[in-house]
Amino acid sequence: MPMAASEIEALIRAGIPDAAVEITDLAGDGDHYAARVTSETFRGMPRVRQHQAVYAALGGRMGGVLHALQLTTAVPAGSE
Repeated sequence: MPMAASEIEALIRAGIPDAAVEITDLAGDGDHYAARVTSETFRGMPRVRQHQAVYAALGGRMGGVLHALQLTTAVPAGSE
């Protein structure tokens, strides 16, 4: 059963409370998503660690109930 975009967003926000999350259903099938996650906690973190933090927030659902996720991570602009 596909995972709802709202559930993906809720999981990411639960794991990364300050995150701004944008979810896009890429194929309209509820199975292929793009996520843009912006968080101050990513500052100074290599991109691979940022992605690992998002995957950890998803609690092992990647490759299972969540089939495909195109992930973009960033730190907030202008928060120096």
